[in-house]
Amino acid sequence: MALHVIAFSPTGTSLRTARAVAEGFGAGETVVHDLTLPKGCGETAVPRGDVAVVAVPVYGGHVPQPAAERLRRVHGDATPAVAIVVYGNRACDGALAELDALLRGQGFRVVAAGSFVGEHSYSTAGSPIAAARPDAADAAVAKRFGEAVRRKVDAGAPAEVDVGRIAKSAGPVLGRLRFVWGVVKLLCSGNMGPKRPSADAELCSGCGSCAEVCPAEAVISGTETDAERCIRCCACVKACPSGARTFATPFSELLSRSFPDRKEPQTLL
Repeated sequence: MALHVIAFSPTGTSLRTARAVAEGFGAGETVVHDLTLPKGCGETAVPRGDVAVVAVPVYGGHVPQPAAERLRRVHGDATPAVAIVVYGNRACDGALAELDALLRGQGFRVVAAGSFVGEHSYSTAGSPIAAARPDAADAAVAKRFGEAVRRKVDAGAPAEVDVGRIAKSAGPVLGRLRFVWGVVKLLCSGNMGPKRPSADAELCSGCGSCAEVCPAEAVISGTETDAERCIRCCACVKACPSGARTFATPFSELLSRSFPDRKEPQTLL
């Protein structure tokens, strides 16, 4: 039995979480399918006798479109799968249900699920949002989850789960109301922020790191980004060695103020 780690992970949080689950699972062979970049995302089959751990980030409460498109090239054969979403400390909304439906449509049997927290794409030093997560505590939860999944699989004929039963980390009501009110004010002002990162031409060295990590192939050059293709994952911002790229969205401060309290991973077996 091999374990297949399948992840779309522009800033690395989803892949790190999936790897921690895989570590706990302890398969003799672990195969990693990184769907983050378009190249190499061909048709893939995961055999019935293996197990898949599938992890994606949550963008605006949904599975990112590129992730969904690439997962449709991955096929199971009644293969047991673990569905994992990683969100930035606000909420995973309907993303886990979307991932569950997608995996079932691709021939997988979802036998376990989890919602984990990772540093938000919009997090900055001045407006931190789940900064540096997943951390050691998150990794420990993921590892224990992987161990539990292994026990369930080893027991034979693992039953599918209803992902709608997973515990929700709603957080304090005041924070949620603050966020909703903040969004309303932004809508009324017409200032919903930029649709793509910006770049300082004087700081840009032309190294190409931004283009190399862009999952949507939206980076035209070190200083230009196609707003129509950009998914605002901020991989280019976090990868820029000279700090030339920034994404000055008002949502950074709003999310940081509304959801400062640590939310914990939730799992379902």
